[in-house]
Amino acid sequence: MLSPFIVNDKNLFLERFPPAQVTRSLQAWDATDEYLLNQCTSLLEQSEAPLRIAIFNDSFGAIACSLMEHELFVISDSFVSHQGVKHNLMQNHLDEQNVKLLSSVDPLPEAVDIVLYKIPKSKSLLAKQLSEIGQAYDESIKFIAGAKAKEIHSSTLKVFEKYLGTTKTSLAVKKSRLVFCENDLANTQSFSGTKSWPLENTTFEISNLANVFAREQLDIGARLFLEHLPDVAQKQVIDLGCGNGVLGLSLLANNSDCQLIFRDESYMAVASAKQNIDNNLPELVNNAQFSCGDCLTDIDSHSVDTIVCNPPFHQQQAVTDHIAWQMFKDSFRVLKRGGELRIVGNRQLGYHIKLKRLFGNSTTIASNKKFVILSAVKK
Repeated sequence: MLSPFIVNDKNLFLERFPPAQVTRSLQAWDATDEYLLNQCTSLLEQSEAPLRIAIFNDSFGAIACSLMEHELFVISDSFVSHQGVKHNLMQNHLDEQNVKLLSSVDPLPEAVDIVLYKIPKSKSLLAKQLSEIGQAYDESIKFIAGAKAKEIHSSTLKVFEKYLGTTKTSLAVKKSRLVFCENDLANTQSFSGTKSWPLENTTFEISNLANVFAREQLDIGARLFLEHLPDVAQKQVIDLGCGNGVLGLSLLANNSDCQLIFRDESYMAVASAKQNIDNNLPELVNNAQFSCGDCLTDIDSHSVDTIVCNPPFHQQQAVTDHIAWQMFKDSFRVLKRGGELRIVGNRQLGYHIKLKRLFGNSTTIASNKKFVILSAVKK
């Protein structure tokens, strides 16, 4: 949905990315964006020169597009969010030159004046980012965080206090709340954010960065999928939405002559997948490629034999099936004739209906009380 966003007399028109997604009723900004910008105004008015501002987790560019007179660094773990920022800058005819997009695995920019921080859903990502902010900057920076009031708990504030220092909160406005921190260098701690665990029934050790799904253990959907992987000998394969790469790792281990692309929109997920191949199958690292992207939008049509996928059902805080739908459509385009898409999903999501609509067929490979493994072949 293209929705107007008016803060401090600036009239922007913002759109969620990708713009063609099925869930059109969701807007590209929220009350927290508005609250953060209003609070930031007084700080900006005190300076005659442009400031260096680090913006964390700006979902679709509402904050960045509103501060274009300053030097901006937009830090996110989401490739799609970065594309959303670029899309809305272009849509509002704003120059990208003052905006530098940084991934969650890039070093933080030096010597910023203000940090505007949207609190993420993942507590481990929160701890990782706050730890990096605490280590990178001194007490001279101005730090303002925000989220929906219902998402800021006492446990959330303890994370701020642990990694940044003295923490205060604002009153709630439009069901959003702000968090203010003073960077107390004497009290801040570091947090690596990496978790490792042994992959059951193998000799592999799986490493996961802070924002990777199923960071602490193998998720139960992937566990079922690992028992029913396709034969990909001598094939071109994509692990779509790869997460830590456990599916692709297992495919490579069983089919050393396949070529595999690990693909995710999370920078930390792709970095984790690469680390897991490097550590567990170093002799097959040349068989693997790793890339961030918006599903398969930049992958050639009719170019691969098999795609495996454990699709998500949310984008940031919003529960939606449009990502899975885009994954399935992109897979149909990218697969060669006779190629197979094999997925795992919750039974109640009804993915077989979507697959039949696209591919004209859907076969149940396996199922249990909660999950189902489905296969669709491009005829």
